[in-house]
Amino acid sequence: MNLTVHIPDDLAERLGNPDELERRAVEALALEEYKLGHMTRAELRRLLGLETAIELDVFLVPHGVFGTYTEADLARDRQDLQRLGF
Repeated sequence: MNLTVHIPDDLAERLGNPDELERRAVEALALEEYKLGHMTRAELRRLLGLETAIELDVFLVPHGVFGTYTEADLARDRQDLQRLGF
């Protein structure tokens, strides 16, 4: 799907070249939809053209979006640390 967004010329000039602006618009939309729960991590990665989960994390962390860490994850990490002698 192609989407056209109309931005006044004077603002568009200040916001960056067309390629940069297009990428930033896609990233902003994708990030917001992910935060709202409308997309999975895999879908977000696909939309952004990222190949790995690490690349996705590199994108998300500066935007203040962190993965979920559950109590079960904590319990598993504690068991692993105890098993290793920590």
